[in-house]
Amino acid sequence: MDTLLQLGDLLLHIDKHLDVVIQQYGPWAYGLLFAIVFAETGLVVAPFLPGDSLLFIAGAYCATEHFNIWTLCIGLLVAAIAGNTVNYFIGRWIGKRVFSSKSRWIDQGALLKTHAFYEKHGGKTIIVARFLPIIRTFAPFVAGVSEMNFSRFQLFNVTGALLWVFSLVIAGYFFGNIPVIRQNLNVIVLIGIGAAAIPVVLAALYKIFQRNKI
Repeated sequence: MDTLLQLGDLLLHIDKHLDVVIQQYGPWAYGLLFAIVFAETGLVVAPFLPGDSLLFIAGAYCATEHFNIWTLCIGLLVAAIAGNTVNYFIGRWIGKRVFSSKSRWIDQGALLKTHAFYEKHGGKTIIVARFLPIIRTFAPFVAGVSEMNFSRFQLFNVTGALLWVFSLVIAGYFFGNIPVIRQNLNVIVLIGIGAAAIPVVLAALYKIFQRNKI
């Protein structure tokens, strides 16, 4: 039981215990990071896993040569793209059954509106969601449920993954070993989340205002 609790704590806070993981598992640490990013982006039951902070700290360890930055970035990129793709297909598999359902409990009109929204604004949503924990996990799932065009989804999936992985790993590489930043990483991550979320919220409020004005 204690072993399971320790393992759970390690997975949930691997960004804080990465030095221990590197010491104990060596090159296998790459695989663990890739698996966590894949699960966090690919499984709707795993939004609690670390994402932004993990990439940033991993970048910091690249600067100390514990990781190779190209191996890390390419592996994380593949994991992030694959995770979103799996999540999309899970949503699409479920979505087909929901769309074809005649249940009175399911609002087909709302589903069709969601589908239309993702066809029009889904690209921006997929990219911005990369920088928003929890939303990052559910965005590709909803895109699949709403049957967003797969080619279009993949275009923004790859674009978002590139921006997310490289921006955070490179930021960690250059700034992750500065003591004041390392000690206040949680606050910095929250500020980053706020910076990504505020434009989305303002855009939504503006559209609501315009709709009510009309």
